[in-house]
Amino acid sequence: MLALYELCTYPIIQAPMAGGATTAELVAAVSNAGGLGSLAAPLLTPLAIIEQAEHIRRLSDKPFSINLFVQTRPHVDFATLEAAKLLLQPVLSELGWDSLPTPTRWSEDFEAQLDALITARPAVASFTFDVLHGSQMQRLHDAGILVIGSATNLQEAIVWQALGADAVCLQGVEAGGHRGTFIGAQQDSTLSTLALLQQCVPHMQVPLIAAGGIMDGRDIAAMLAAGARWVQMGTAFLSCKESGIHPVYKQRLLDASSGTTRQTRAFSGRYARGLDNRFMQLMAPVADRVPAYPVQNALTGSIRSHAAKENNPELMSLWAGQGVARCRDLGAAELVAALVAEWQACQ
Repeated sequence: MLALYELCTYPIIQAPMAGGATTAELVAAVSNAGGLGSLAAPLLTPLAIIEQAEHIRRLSDKPFSINLFVQTRPHVDFATLEAAKLLLQPVLSELGWDSLPTPTRWSEDFEAQLDALITARPAVASFTFDVLHGSQMQRLHDAGILVIGSATNLQEAIVWQALGADAVCLQGVEAGGHRGTFIGAQQDSTLSTLALLQQCVPHMQVPLIAAGGIMDGRDIAAMLAAGARWVQMGTAFLSCKESGIHPVYKQRLLDASSGTTRQTRAFSGRYARGLDNRFMQLMAPVADRVPAYPVQNALTGSIRSHAAKENNPELMSLWAGQGVARCRDLGAAELVAALVAEWQACQ
């Protein structure tokens, strides 16, 4: 089994971003350009995970990663469901809907997804929202798959290290999308990427990956100088031509200015950072009361799907990190080349 640093030419990992952003074309383009592409698979069926891995391999012979959310299927009672639907009434009124469809399922089965991932045999598997069991870690290693765990605080990083992770990805508060917190309250993990990295370096023997607010070569140089072995970049790749996000979402990213993102539980029931919009504003008074992920995420699925069909970014989840104002309209290979040139110019 190769070490993680042997898998890519440059210390750049394209972040896994669930919801269709990480197309096979994006993952392959990043890996072909010398970085490590990552497929976000938390919302994919087991069969789709295998099919997407095969698609990536048709486009690239380079290593890539697959990411999953570590989660269990929830049991939702009628009272909880009706209360959650009532909290969404301001958005339903905006849409002119009398009722909200009840989802047919709340999430994919993690165990089945993990089986599919092992069948797909990517070079790397990354996990967030919780930690694996020791037996699951052993299965991955037995299959020759390197494991990256996600952490938003020192305690989480230490747990992943003790479990045998090959690297730990440190997610600072600047990061776009969902927070991976699993020890302590999500709102209490507030360290910036650099501060979190500096706190963890003295306690960690496994390589560290810095994630959150990293948009250019100067940022890469700063994180590597502070002790990271790689950087993981999400928002920077969202605006790439190969990204699978909705065109109006992509344009919002390219038009964004600084200070336009904030964290909310309203879309998914888990804190996530995105561009401020009408949905966030309507739900702000009750965002702390919505049910936890994945229930709220499933409940708002029909709203987000409708918004996409109507080209309405005001009711979409426009996940983005604090560095969004520096997004570029480039192909993934062009972006990797630009990042490498900027990073090398700082050395």
